[in-house]
Amino acid sequence: MKVHALVTARGGSKGIPRKNVLPVAGKPLIAWTIAAALASRGVERVIVSTDDPEIAEISRLHGGEVPFLRPAEIATDSATSLDVALHALDWLAANGGEPDYLLLLQPTSPLRQAEDIDGAIELARERSADAVLAVCEASPHPYLARRIEPKGELADFIELAMKPSRRQEYPPAYMLNAAIYLNRPSSLRATRMFQPPGALAYLMPLERSLDIDTPWEMRLADLLLRES
Repeated sequence: MKVHALVTARGGSKGIPRKNVLPVAGKPLIAWTIAAALASRGVERVIVSTDDPEIAEISRLHGGEVPFLRPAEIATDSATSLDVALHALDWLAANGGEPDYLLLLQPTSPLRQAEDIDGAIELARERSADAVLAVCEASPHPYLARRIEPKGELADFIELAMKPSRRQEYPPAYMLNAAIYLNRPSSLRATRMFQPPGALAYLMPLERSLDIDTPWEMRLADLLLRES
């Protein structure tokens, strides 16, 4: 089974400017994802899709392939990961052929490890799945969410006739952690969804499921990776 990893890294990130090349525990953020993909037993190629020459250069220094620069029309704030994935698949189809699976990896999940990637690939292989997405336990549990009414009163976000009184009795709840999106190209093209009907969940531990979106989360990743 042929799996190509696609690391997506736009140059114009807004929340944390230049986040993909900022140092985290001694090396650029994107380097952690490239390293995990390269260490995976199941990944044949590690391709970086970027519009940014500096990101391209750093990616190559850390072992990633950058066979093309992303066109400007899919490097905007409104461009989606699906746009980027389909562009990469079109390029692969025209340059040697598509893989059996495309593995989309975002640099904002630097705690993801090669064993997580291999576990998701093995699940796809065993179940012949169209898609496998990484999840982690929801923390806090959705039952603990609240909303604030117009006059300031607290109310349950999820209203239930009978809600368990103890957290130990809550049903298991999971959330996408954005670390792994593994898809058959045919499914991705047909459904235009990373989570098509029948997609399988690959459970990752919460401690490896950090998805960086803020400077505080960047700092947290730096501390965790320095201690690992």
